Amino acid sequence: SFTADMDEINKFILEEQCQFINNQEVDSLQKFNWYIDEETKTGTLIEVFTNSDGFAELAEKAIGTPVNLKFRELFSFEKMTVLGDINEALRNMLESMNPIMKSYKGGLS
Repeated sequence: SFTADMDEINKFILEEQCQFINNQEVDSLQKFNWYIDEETKTGTLIEVFTNSDGFAELAEKAIGTPVNLKFRELFSFEKMTVLGDINEALRNMLESMNPIMKSYKGGLS
C-alpha cells in the first residue's frame, strides 16, 4: 500500500524503478509488472524469472540502493508470495519478509 499521490508513485515506478531494474541486465528476468489500484492505494508487483538464481541475483543487486530505499519509503510492504521452487540460500534471504511459499507442481503454459 502507499500514501503518496499517484503522480509521485507513477513517476517513481516508470522513471526510477523500472529503469533501474532494466539496467541490471538480469537475463532470467522475464517480467517486472506493477498493478496499481488508485482507489485503495494498493499495488501488486509481479516478477517472473526463469529460475530462482535470477531472483537472487536481482535482489542482491537492488538491496540497499537508493531506488530500493525510496521504494521502502513510498510503499508499505504487506505480503509476499513466492511461486515455484527456490534454493535454500534464497529462502534464507527472504525469511525476514515472512513470504508465503508455494512449490510448482505442474500445469500448461
